[in-house]
Amino acid sequence: MAATSAASEVSAPQESARPRTSARHKARKHALDLLFECDLRGTDPVATLEERAAGEVTVRELTSVIVRGVAENMRQIDATVSEHLADGWTLDRMPRVDRIIARIATFELLFTATAPNVVVSEAVTLASELSTDESPAFLNAVLSGLVISGPHADPRD
Repeated sequence: MAATSAASEVSAPQESARPRTSARHKARKHALDLLFECDLRGTDPVATLEERAAGEVTVRELTSVIVRGVAENMRQIDATVSEHLADGWTLDRMPRVDRIIARIATFELLFTATAPNVVVSEAVTLASELSTDESPAFLNAVLSGLVISGPHADPRD
């Protein structure tokens, strides 16, 4: 019995050392995956979302809001991101995953009441997990510029 509890005491810190992922982070990651797939294949994100939701895949509400919002506001989102890119950069020059992360974050900044610091932090985290070593700093600069210059959704609305 003592060996069992000693073994469980040893393994417990390893389990708690794993980072915990919030439901909202998972929803953003799922939205990123879906938007990335649709961008790559040239398919409609809303139709793909509806197919997934009708199937066996559970689609979180935030995932649906993000995918629909990005799809419905793509022109405005892309124009806003483009305005905040450094000279010589275009949306097409950005790695695909960075472009999708920037679109998600810009949607949240423009159309939701999510705190800007949360939006930027989530975007930087996704870039750290999924993109190049330079991407987190790049996206942080682009999105911070967007936050500083406004406009973003008023949390009081």
